[in-house]
Amino acid sequence: MRSRARSAAFGLTGALVGAPLVLVPATASSAAGAPSAATASSAAAATTITVNRGGPARTLTFSADRAGEAVISFTAAAPGVSWARKGAESAVVAISVDGRHVTDLVVPSADPIPRSLGLGPVRPGKHKVTLKFAKGSASSARRVALARPTVRLPQADQLALRHAPVIIGRTGWPFGDPYQNAKTDLPLIAWHDSSPAKTPGHRIIEYSAVWSNEDGGTDSPALMARWGRTTDIEWVYRVEVDASGRRVAGTGVYQGPQHLTLKFTGRYEGDHPVLQTCTSNNNMCDVIMPKAPLRFLLDASRTKPAARAREVVMDREPWTYRIMSQEMLREGKIEKPSDPATKAVGDLRTYLFVELAKHTGAPTGSGSAPGVSLGVRLKRDPSKLYRSDHAEASWSIERDGPAATTIELPQGTTVADIESIEAIRRPVGFGDNGAPATVTSINRGFFLRSAYLPQRSAISWAGSITLTAQSPTAILWRDAALSN
Repeated sequence: MRSRARSAAFGLTGALVGAPLVLVPATASSAAGAPSAATASSAAAATTITVNRGGPARTLTFSADRAGEAVISFTAAAPGVSWARKGAESAVVAISVDGRHVTDLVVPSADPIPRSLGLGPVRPGKHKVTLKFAKGSASSARRVALARPTVRLPQADQLALRHAPVIIGRTGWPFGDPYQNAKTDLPLIAWHDSSPAKTPGHRIIEYSAVWSNEDGGTDSPALMARWGRTTDIEWVYRVEVDASGRRVAGTGVYQGPQHLTLKFTGRYEGDHPVLQTCTSNNNMCDVIMPKAPLRFLLDASRTKPAARAREVVMDREPWTYRIMSQEMLREGKIEKPSDPATKAVGDLRTYLFVELAKHTGAPTGSGSAPGVSLGVRLKRDPSKLYRSDHAEASWSIERDGPAATTIELPQGTTVADIESIEAIRRPVGFGDNGAPATVTSINRGFFLRSAYLPQRSAISWAGSITLTAQSPTAILWRDAALSN
């Protein structure tokens, strides 16, 4: 992740223009002289395309032997760029297919990051992808290197790709910065969830995305306590499809301002709804502001395990933690020096990132429902409890199922320093309705390394411990060395 592309790779120029980089898919019926699947793969692996500021657009071609939704993948780096530095945030590459602008790539790092974007629907035959250095790039950005570019039509993921939303960038129209998502609240990754609809054979597909932060909405300390990150994760669009994969008319809805579920009445590009980030907390509108320049068609083909929190999509894309951390640094949202005794967000490398699972029983009286927070005790001073909620009642986790949280610890703390992790039941408001809360697992626990990338999870636990008003705390995990 941290290694830089070799400088020699940036020397590739016009030799790639028009080259048949990828055959999608390669089959026995391919035309004579076309590269085999192995040849295409090797060509892609050995290639780096460099897109220069002020330089000509770069192109690559691919062939499709059937109609479908195409996806382009590569490892992207922009020398001179850092999401942590004001004025040097990112480089922007506009991506077109056969002359049609389909998506933008915002590159927020000089170090290589794996990226995957949708290219929209294509017909059988040969197609040209054009990549052009675009407006909105930081002045320090001079070029973008795209290593191992590959275009494919994934057979199994066509339904999810077909209905994925196009997200138009936030502009603050009419007086805002039309390129603000190249500097803040960048859409990073997307995924979909699928479930049966009431009509037999129909399905509901819901699309969600992760933004690097939110300029409005929940404040950062509460995000860390209640959600275990400072990114913003929102569902974007939901639609019902029939057994043939066709959109059921009138079923499209989206998450609008104030988190309202609204009927989609905007325009479609094929089956892709076109929505725009229109609030400071990344909610959507289906009315698109004039001349909005940025558009994002994120690869939403992947899905989330049902028994895991949404944050697992970040865990499998570790670079998202780094971008999250860098935005917090650049926007001055990190307390200096870090102090776990305060509610302010400290250095994100001092936090234990934990995912637990819980469920709440039936209430026995009136009052507020109980939430659960986590506490950590360290071997050097087990009398002191570091709490995920900082003793703020509304920051405990009320929702059931898998949920992520964080616990801020003293600078330099490692997993080896932790004596125990305990669960704490606390009503989230006034009164206590008496409901029990049962914790059933800790699914992962890790710190961020010096480069703000997650370490391997070193903490897990499974069982069943019920917290009540009479017994509101219990130890979930203890260092094995102390249990012997």
